[in-house]
Amino acid sequence: MPKSFSRKTRVAEQIQRTLSELIRKEVRDPRLGLVTLTEVQMSPDLSYATVYYSVIGGDQALAQQILDIAAGFLRGALGRSLGLRHSPEIRFVLDELIEKGAHLSALISNAVRDDVARHVDDPESPVDPDSKD
Repeated sequence: MPKSFSRKTRVAEQIQRTLSELIRKEVRDPRLGLVTLTEVQMSPDLSYATVYYSVIGGDQALAQQILDIAAGFLRGALGRSLGLRHSPEIRFVLDELIEKGAHLSALISNAVRDDVARHVDDPESPVDPDSKD
C-alpha cells in the first residue's frame, strides 16, 4: 500500500517550515521586508529545493539578491536543523501567483462594473424571471 505522503513531500514541507523560521530569525537584513515562503518543490533525488516566496513591504529585486546571497548560509543551517546527511541546494524564485491572482480579480471586477454600467438603461436587458408581465 503506497504512503499517503511521499518522502519528497514530507521533506519539502519540513524545509518550508524550517526555512521560514531561519529567514525570520537569522537573516537580519532590514531591507528584506516581510518574506513569506509559499511553496517548496524538491527534485526527485532531494538534491535541489526550489523555494517560492512572496515579499510584502519590500523591493522584490532586492529581496531576490538578499536571499540568493543568504542561500549558502541557509543551506548549512537547514542541514544542521533537519539532520539531513546531504542538505539540498536552495534556489529562491519569486512567486508571482498572488500578484497575478489579484490582477485577474481586478480585471474581472472592472469588466463586471463596466457591464452593469452599460446595461442600466438598456430596454432589451433580460427581464427578471420573478416579475409578472
